[in-house]
Amino acid sequence: MQGVRKSFGATVALAGVDLRLAAGEVLAVVGENGAGKSTLMKVLAGVVQPDAGGLRLDGRTYAPRSPREARAAGVAMIHQELALAPDLTVAENILLAVEPVRAGFIRRSAMHETARAALGQLGRPDIAPERRVATLPIADRQMVEIARAVAVGCRVLVLDEPTSSLTRDDVRHLATVVQRLRAAGQGIVFISHMLEEVRAFADRVTVLRDGATVGGGDLATLADATIVEWMVGRPMTELYPRSRRTPGDVVLEVVGLAGRVRPEAASLALRRGEVLGIAGLVGAGRTELLRAVFGLDPVRRGTVRVAAHVGTASPAARWSQGVGMVSEDRKREGLAVNLSIADNLTLSRLGDFGPLGLVLPGRQAEAAGRWLGPLQIKCRDVGQPVAALSGGNQQKVAVARLLHHDVDVLLLDEPTRGIDVGAKARIYALIDDLAASGRAILLVSSHLPELLGVCDRVAVMSGGRLGPARPVEEIDERTIMQEAITRA
Repeated sequence: MQGVRKSFGATVALAGVDLRLAAGEVLAVVGENGAGKSTLMKVLAGVVQPDAGGLRLDGRTYAPRSPREARAAGVAMIHQELALAPDLTVAENILLAVEPVRAGFIRRSAMHETARAALGQLGRPDIAPERRVATLPIADRQMVEIARAVAVGCRVLVLDEPTSSLTRDDVRHLATVVQRLRAAGQGIVFISHMLEEVRAFADRVTVLRDGATVGGGDLATLADATIVEWMVGRPMTELYPRSRRTPGDVVLEVVGLAGRVRPEAASLALRRGEVLGIAGLVGAGRTELLRAVFGLDPVRRGTVRVAAHVGTASPAARWSQGVGMVSEDRKREGLAVNLSIADNLTLSRLGDFGPLGLVLPGRQAEAAGRWLGPLQIKCRDVGQPVAALSGGNQQKVAVARLLHHDVDVLLLDEPTRGIDVGAKARIYALIDDLAASGRAILLVSSHLPELLGVCDRVAVMSGGRLGPARPVEEIDERTIMQEAITRA
């Protein structure tokens, strides 16, 4: 791809992008949200047509006018939101629109044979071709998507955030599949927000910023700091800033807390001016712990103390006590995506915007606008719907709501999931500023370098039980994983 340009009205999505991919190579494409990655891949996959620039595939001019034409040429894209028909079988999905036909009838046996061969090439012969896709776990559905590309003949495979919904074991298997396809001579484009995964999967990297190619090269020769600097356009001396913190009084205390199912037993003490991390595997009960503390889930036994307030409480009461929460599922539960930035940012505290309970739009917009600069929320204005923002900017709006409410205790559940490195760096800096100013942060994260880089202490949850919190200087990733897996 050379000099690819694409504009949508006055918005320039691609300002001249160059990209080269060799057969038998895994190329990572990275950049902040809004850098142009999605638009570039849509051009490659035939979803949108470029305004200028040229594409060549195997040395020949390549100009797909639709995803069907792109697939016919050997280019397939696996989107983060999988495009499968859940009520059809595995074989029917793999060969959708290219079913083997004889005398007007679909040849089921040939479909199953082709599907088995494609799945076997991916090392997953255990996935039955006749099984309905809706009954498969997410990792197996992803294998079905990749098998569809393999079955019809694929020269270039684009994987868009392929690990976002996978467990650690599933990620390892996907890495094996990618290397198998790479060895077979396929070119693979790998898009991810996590530099650790980029290094584990890819050979080279291309970095986009503001719709243009700004850097790239062999990953073996590039430092993380260099890649991040290209992404954000300024030097990044430290991804995890740490100001001088002085822990104060205990502001949140949990003793023997048990929910309806999870957690089974959790005790912790969170002090002002510190960041306490909760590690553990998916399903260990970390999210349920935060939900129980905030009043979203029922408490079966145990006590919660917030400052001088003891006992269970509703979320509204927690807000009034100075506790705010950012949900891990920002689209379904953390944000009202069809409402404006101003509405989302101020919903928990509307009493300051007019007399007699009225909300004067001007006052609300002024209050919301105060946070756009400090959090670097990229938007048209505070009246823009949250749904129109990138994932990183949506997450900043969710965090800004807690700052607008002026809470003392922040419950953050996977606050950097699905956002780019630049947005992560800004949230890390914000967490550091909040802790240095005396706020207390309880942070749940599945990303161990994040926990060790941001937190003062980390506790490991396993099987619904929370272990003791220890200073980060006394633990490492291996210790955390060992406790998460073995401790009952």
